[in-house]
Amino acid sequence: MNDFDFLVGTWDVANRRLLKRGVGSDEWEEFPGRCVAYGFFGGAGSFDTLTLPTKDFDGATVRTYDAERDEWSIYWVNSRRGLDPVPVVGRFVDGVGTFYADDTDDGRPIRVRFIWSGITPGSCHWEQAFSYDGGHTWETNWTMDSTRVG
Repeated sequence: MNDFDFLVGTWDVANRRLLKRGVGSDEWEEFPGRCVAYGFFGGAGSFDTLTLPTKDFDGATVRTYDAERDEWSIYWVNSRRGLDPVPVVGRFVDGVGTFYADDTDDGRPIRVRFIWSGITPGSCHWEQAFSYDGGHTWETNWTMDSTRVG
């Protein structure tokens, strides 16, 4: 519990996203964002909105903590597609949060991994990677480097 308390507040977000996933591409796009995060349930919940002024979508994330399993479930919501019903699930160990899910990407089965790392009072790093071979190899396809505002 309280693992996502560090995120509460407003952040400038430097996004870097792979243009084509799962094809061996190394062509990236970079774009700005603004994240505003809140905690709830006394630290057992976290919610944020992500505004992407140069993209044609925005996002939001809902995180809930299960004390019995000692793990978080993270749900992504996209203004174009709505709720992604498959949460990534995991926990923080030694200051690094690692979360996994089995999902699909354009109809292809994938393993999804989120990693939260480099957490300081004024900055943090998030990355998303997909595995197309059951977790043997990973392709990072989106990173966010966030800097606290104010």
